[in-house]
Amino acid sequence: MRCHERRMAIWHVLCYRRQDTVAHLAAEFNVCPRTIYYDVEYLSLIYPIESVRGRYCGGIKIPDWYTPKSIAYTPEQIELLVRVQSMLEGKDLIVLASIISMLTA
Repeated sequence: MRCHERRMAIWHVLCYRRQDTVAHLAAEFNVCPRTIYYDVEYLSLIYPIESVRGRYCGGIKIPDWYTPKSIAYTPEQIELLVRVQSMLEGKDLIVLASIISMLTA
């Protein structure tokens, strides 16, 4: 995985999880923790990323106020997806249910 691809993957993982540790990200992407620090430093120039210090709750997190544009839907849009969900069945129903659960989490 190239540097840019890894950085974008780290950003997407942080957007999904909202908080993670450097050690966990380093193990997941099979790089050393120092590489993760450099990647997060680069990403913090573009995106709002916070470093949290502490033994038990430390790590890297996305601020609570930030919502990535890819998952920022209005309540009306989510309501429409819930109505459409009742018309589906099988694999389509499972996929739409997972999308709705990600949007409302």
